[in-house]
Amino acid sequence: MATTPISGRQKNRRQENEKAILWAAERVFAEAGYGGATMQLIADLAGLPKANIHYYFQTKEELYRRVVSNIFNIWLEAAAFDETASPAEGIGAYIDAKMDLSRTHPHGSRVWASEVMHGAPIIQDYLEDVLIEWTEGRIGVIQNWIDQGLMNPISPRHLLYLLWATTQHYADFGHQIETLNNGEPLSDAQWEDAKNSVKAIVLTGIGVTDPHRGV
Repeated sequence: MATTPISGRQKNRRQENEKAILWAAERVFAEAGYGGATMQLIADLAGLPKANIHYYFQTKEELYRRVVSNIFNIWLEAAAFDETASPAEGIGAYIDAKMDLSRTHPHGSRVWASEVMHGAPIIQDYLEDVLIEWTEGRIGVIQNWIDQGLMNPISPRHLLYLLWATTQHYADFGHQIETLNNGEPLSDAQWEDAKNSVKAIVLTGIGVTDPHRGV
């Protein structure tokens, strides 16, 4: 029996629905955690019937894993530095990208942080596979820079931990930052100042010069 081709309009609607579901799921999982989140809460926030949620994602775990993998894949794209870049260019751009993502995707970052702080009960296999492979690759790039004398001989692994903690702080502890900023979100100018300050501190600490600031 022949299947009916999906029209362009149907495809666009499916993409819009999936985008709305993932948007809502990020926020519900960030606020309620995996245990407290329900497909009904996600459906209500997305403005869709619960049956629609199950059409795209059969289980809550499937949806949760999609949310987690989405934020991690976005982070992976931010760390595109390789041996062809200098440490200042590669690490500086990584800091810029990660802090921009903390501003645009704070809920996804909080979902990731909560999952890991609870021992990664849902995504441990993801950590043992994708995260380890990615981390070892970045360690190799940083170690190559060190071997070439382009930066101070520090631990690449602990540099990565420092970068993650610092950049994701602006998402995971956003409420604290707003409280210390007179109850207001950081303005565009304040975000630029924050990024430049973090880059100056990190790049100076590893012994390289930021070509844009002369650090």
